[in-house]
Amino acid sequence: MRRLLNALRWQRQRPTLRQIELLVLDVDGVLTDGGLWFDPNGLLQKRFDVRDGLGIRLLQQAGLQLAFLSGGKGGATEVRARQLGIDHCLVGIKDKPTALTQLQQQLGVTSSSTAFIGDDLNDLAVRHQVRLLITPADACPAVRRQADGVLRRRGGHGAVRELAEHILKARGLWTDLSRNGWKDSND
Repeated sequence: MRRLLNALRWQRQRPTLRQIELLVLDVDGVLTDGGLWFDPNGLLQKRFDVRDGLGIRLLQQAGLQLAFLSGGKGGATEVRARQLGIDHCLVGIKDKPTALTQLQQQLGVTSSSTAFIGDDLNDLAVRHQVRLLITPADACPAVRRQADGVLRRRGGHGAVRELAEHILKARGLWTDLSRNGWKDSND
């Protein structure tokens, strides 16, 4: 029953998902599982899901602008952003609402065409600046309660890919991709 209700919720979001121009992603707890790993030299390491990466590339090819917006730093996020062609990788951000407003102004994108995926209380602070607030399945309860959509996948385990599929389905692009596959256009 819960799965059916979730499917219906996403079905209702399709018109809104078609209007999204900018998808902003928190990193720790969304693109990663939220764990921090340190090597013997004290350098931070993070694990990213490759399926999330392909989801990002599919959305870029569909014309969406994507950005990373994270309170954390350490280098791994910037490396992953470069690998994926993310031009707007904002790390070490203490005031997410201000950083998001500046990004929207820079890109000429309104809050009504912006979606944000986050997992914790510092992400909830941008709620009034976005059309859609989406969370992974393992987001903190306060964020899940206020979210427009809760994904079935956990952060760092395909949540971004799941959202990408919802967006691509809403835009009528998923059927062809799932039937014929995808080839990187190397823009």
